[in-house]
Amino acid sequence: MRKVWAVVPVKELAAAKQRLAGRLEPTLRRALALAMLEDVLAALIKAPAIEGIAVLSVDPDAAALAARFGAALWHEDSRAGHSEAVAAAARRLAGQSRAMLTLPADLPLLAADDVGRLVAAAMAPPAFVIVPARDGRGSNAVLCDPADLVPLRFGGDSFAGHLAAARARGLAPVVLALPHVALDIDEPADLDCFLAQPSDTRSHAVLQRSGVTPVRA
Repeated sequence: MRKVWAVVPVKELAAAKQRLAGRLEPTLRRALALAMLEDVLAALIKAPAIEGIAVLSVDPDAAALAARFGAALWHEDSRAGHSEAVAAAARRLAGQSRAMLTLPADLPLLAADDVGRLVAAAMAPPAFVIVPARDGRGSNAVLCDPADLVPLRFGGDSFAGHLAAARARGLAPVVLALPHVALDIDEPADLDCFLAQPSDTRSHAVLQRSGVTPVRA
C-alpha cells in the first residue's frame, strides 16, 4: 500500500447545513459544521495509515482549523463544488504517486479505527474501496489507489454511480459497511440518529450545550 492522503472538502460555512434549518438556527449550524470538521480531523491525525491531510476549502474558519491540525489547505476548484475539488486533489496526489481517501467533513462519529479498516481494505494498487451512506445512496468515503483511479462524482445517488465507474475500469470495488462512516449529518433524521447515540465528540457537545434533543416519532 502506498502512502495515503486524506482529502476533506469543506464548502463555505456561511451556507452550512441548510437542510437542518428547520431544527437549528444559522449560528448553530455553522458551529456544528466546524465541530464536525474538527471531529473528522481529530480522527484522521490519530490514524497511523494516513500520511497527510488536505482540507479543500476557501472558508477562513475551515482554514484556521486545518492549520491547528497541521493539515494542508488546497484551494483548487474549491468554489466549483465537492466533485470538482476532489478531482483537483486527485490529480495533485496522482502526480505524487499517492493514494487518496476522501471523506466529507460531516462524519462526527468517525474514529481512527474506521480509517485503519478503510486503508487495510486496499490490499494493493489498483484498489477502490467505498463506504456507502446509511441510506445506501450516497458515498461517504472513497479510497482510490492511485488517487485518480476512478473519476468521482458526488451527489444523492453517487454510490451506485461510483460502483459502475469502478467496474467499467475492470475493478472489483471493495464495499465496507462502517456505521460511524455511514452517518453523515445532512437531514433532520441524521441529526436525530446522531443525538440518540451518546458520544464524547465535539459535535455532540455543541448540540448538547444548545439544548438540542432528538425528535421522537
